[in-house]
Amino acid sequence: ISENEIRPRRMIWTIPNILTIVRLLAAPGIAIMFLYFNRLHADWFALILFISAAITDWFDGFLARTLKQETKFGRMLDPIADKAMVIIALLIIVGYSSMSPWLVLPATLIIFREVCVSGLREFLGKDAGSLTVTALAKWKTTAQMIAIATLFSQGIFEHHSALLLLELEAKGNSLEDAELSWTMLGTIWAGHLGLWLLWGAALLTLLTGWDYFQKALPLLKEKA
Repeated sequence: ISENEIRPRRMIWTIPNILTIVRLLAAPGIAIMFLYFNRLHADWFALILFISAAITDWFDGFLARTLKQETKFGRMLDPIADKAMVIIALLIIVGYSSMSPWLVLPATLIIFREVCVSGLREFLGKDAGSLTVTALAKWKTTAQMIAIATLFSQGIFEHHSALLLLELEAKGNSLEDAELSWTMLGTIWAGHLGLWLLWGAALLTLLTGWDYFQKALPLLKEKA
């Protein structure tokens, strides 16, 4: 095997690519948290894991550019890891919610767009390079990450409030406990803020999806 054949294989295992692989493996880990822990601890672990993965999303791109270690493998895997994180997290949030249509609809729009764009890239094959990641697409990903993290925090506030309420009732204390009031207020604000952020992320998701479709349209037309 020549040196030129060995070098590309080594280039796959760069620090940015390793971070991307870790982020991809962390995606199903969010769901696993809810299998082995009660809701309060599962929400905490899921939030920490999700935020850590979101941070690596910024670091792997920054390091790839700084260290000049951008690879085809990384460009292929990075959007897959992002989509896996977002879709799995949304499924968990929707599954453990009251199935409110105000939450289900934006989550559905986001998943619908991600599936369509992934299918479009696969269909275009070697021409998929024309669908370059835009600044708006990066804002879309950031908005999704912040919205999901906020909604995970709502679960933490909500179940902490429930535990405090049970504890106060067991002790026969007044329900006007300061800690309980703050956690209930946190539940309300995190829920409303997370929902508004998710709708904003859904809007950006649709806009970027339409932008990709317009760019791909000339490549989808049948030749005369």
